Amino acid sequence: MSSTKPTRTQREEARAIAERLHQEQQSAEARRQRTILISLLVVGLVVIGGVVAFIFANAGSTTSSTVDVPDLSDAEDPFEGIAAPQGATDDGAIVVGPDGVAGSAEGADADAVTVKVYSDFLCPFCQMFEQTNGPVLEELRAAGDVVSEYHLVSILDRAAAGSQYSTRAAAAAALVADQAPEAFVDLVDALFANQPAEGVAGLTDAQIAELAREAGVAEDVAAQIEDGSYATGEDSFVPWVAAVTEQASRDLPRLATPAVLLDGQDIGEGGLGVDWRVPGALAAAVEQVRG
Repeated sequence: MSSTKPTRTQREEARAIAERLHQEQQSAEARRQRTILISLLVVGLVVIGGVVAFIFANAGSTTSSTVDVPDLSDAEDPFEGIAAPQGATDDGAIVVGPDGVAGSAEGADADAVTVKVYSDFLCPFCQMFEQTNGPVLEELRAAGDVVSEYHLVSILDRAAAGSQYSTRAAAAAALVADQAPEAFVDLVDALFANQPAEGVAGLTDAQIAELAREAGVAEDVAAQIEDGSYATGEDSFVPWVAAVTEQASRDLPRLATPAVLLDGQDIGEGGLGVDWRVPGALAAAVEQVRG
């Protein structure tokens, strides 16, 4: 058997073909990499654009008002010179008695237990307290056994995505206590029933206003919430909410919500030792305090 050895010309042609194929492969790979990179950049820009659009959309829907919360930490009396809702106590409570009207304890028994509740409208445990004990307190109030004192504090604005929801909700509730006191308790219940999650902007002024309307608030009062005027100007209760929060930080060993006191006694550990999460525990504690 014999074989034919390639000539020099044939070898050079083979090398040229191999080199051309290699260059074509490299060019094809480079084009493929460019295509992948461009696709990733396009997807990234779409995602970024969507995030920016979401941020702007939500930023525009949080609230129509600018909430200017004063720092009262150095004030000798946090409430000095600050407008308060009618019937509010000197330490910043909104009182509710048997008739269910804010600012009135008329009809309560002489030995009725004062139930102080410090709560923040963005606090999930406050929502739990209201869901567990709201109906209990309503029944005890109606019977004249207790008088409720609502301390609307604002400690969770930092968890409201810049919307200052805790302050806005408390100021709106204070406005209702002042101008539509018969609807105050229903609005408080509605705000907790519709509580937003921490970390988001929360309800808009318009949404709070709609809850106020559903609670029975007159249109002229609801309109102040919807257009944001409730949170600005000399008649705003935003400074009062700040004063309530500052006073609470002085009156309580540690400001945490919910804080519940029965005739001045802490219901929890270090006090009465009652777990308010247990159905019936609050009513039993009230009876214990009454003696």
